[in-house]
Amino acid sequence: MSAHSPIAIVTGGSRGLGRSTVEALARRGVGSIVTYNSNRAAANEVVAAVEQAGARAVALRLDTGDTAAFPGFATELRKVLADWGTERFDFLVNNAGISHHAPIAEVTEEDFDALYRVHLKGVFFLTQTLLPLIADGGRIVNVSTGLTRIVYPGSAAYGSMKGAVEVLTRYLAKELGNRRIAVNVVAPGAVQTDFSGGMVRDNPEVNRRVSEVTALGRPGLPDDIGPMIASLLSEDNRWVNAQRIEVSGGMMI
Repeated sequence: MSAHSPIAIVTGGSRGLGRSTVEALARRGVGSIVTYNSNRAAANEVVAAVEQAGARAVALRLDTGDTAAFPGFATELRKVLADWGTERFDFLVNNAGISHHAPIAEVTEEDFDALYRVHLKGVFFLTQTLLPLIADGGRIVNVSTGLTRIVYPGSAAYGSMKGAVEVLTRYLAKELGNRRIAVNVVAPGAVQTDFSGGMVRDNPEVNRRVSEVTALGRPGLPDDIGPMIASLLSEDNRWVNAQRIEVSGGMMI
């Protein structure tokens, strides 16, 4: 890894699990480039929180479903890294996502394509675009979902994209091994965020059902996930590679 203080790129870092990850990394002295799609104000809040923790952060706009924007993003990223006195970053967390719930019979091609662009095509080609900028010995974490293991009707399209990301993770680990880059996938269970319209957080019935099927008796919180991702990126976990790690409190076991 590079000699400077470590630098992470966290897509979708302005809220939810992404924000928790960025803030957990800041507590470990890791600076972050936070991408956001539309909410600049939320991204600025995260940058301020990171700076308050004594680390560096910059917010850059990126629609991870728009591959045509990736070369321009890489150019912006190079400028930020140059300002920080380096040419490389250390950690990539592919976290940005959109939710979708519909039975297979009702999934439209437009919905399917939107999920594909963000969750699979975007992850694949953003990672490809950034490979020259990741330091040898760095790490990549892709964010998946418990719904690749737990089959919950209405989640087929979303779960299928994430399943593909889990396979991609193993291929990345194999192909990047010669650069000592470890690649893992984190699969959160049901978490109380504004994702899916705040379904787990704000719907008491969903909250109760999740609690009943989770060994630890409650849904997850963002801060159950972000610090785990930060720890996975640390030297403590340097020998963990090509793994799917579910972080669900023991959901549906």
